[in-house]
Amino acid sequence: MKTIFLLRHAKSSWKDDSLSDHDRPLNARGRAAAPRVGAHMQGAGYLPDLVLCSTATRTRQTLDAILSELEVDPAIEFQEDLYLAGPGEMLDMVRSVPDAVESVLLVSHNPGTGMLADGLSGEGLRESVQSMRTGFPTAGLAIIELRVDRWKDVENGCGSLTEFVRPRDLA
Repeated sequence: MKTIFLLRHAKSSWKDDSLSDHDRPLNARGRAAAPRVGAHMQGAGYLPDLVLCSTATRTRQTLDAILSELEVDPAIEFQEDLYLAGPGEMLDMVRSVPDAVESVLLVSHNPGTGMLADGLSGEGLRESVQSMRTGFPTAGLAIIELRVDRWKDVENGCGSLTEFVRPRDLA
């Protein structure tokens, strides 16, 4: 069984309109939320072996804040193609992960992240699935157990949503 952690970047700033969308940083709310999500991951034992992260500034800053709370040192791959990728493109990247990797943290953008989480979650705790389908907020995290032994076998409906974490639910 493989595990995927799907994380939408934390809240970004729109203050500097001279920046491209790719270069927007986190705002204060995002800088506060991301470490809380990381602390939750550490406490729950959600520790990735590999991170696939968009190259956008806000995803990289979100990842840095998450990793500052984790007591692991996962391999990290920054993927330009994750920037505003759709769920199909994300799924293709997941399918290319080496099978020695047991868990992957994918840090990206919406709507692709939420759509991939919804597609993979064939089942799961009703309350968590309903919450996730209502909206995948910034710094939202879906933990999905996949009923596969090889990443290339990942397909829609093969997973069970274990937990859906929203920053506002964390103390």
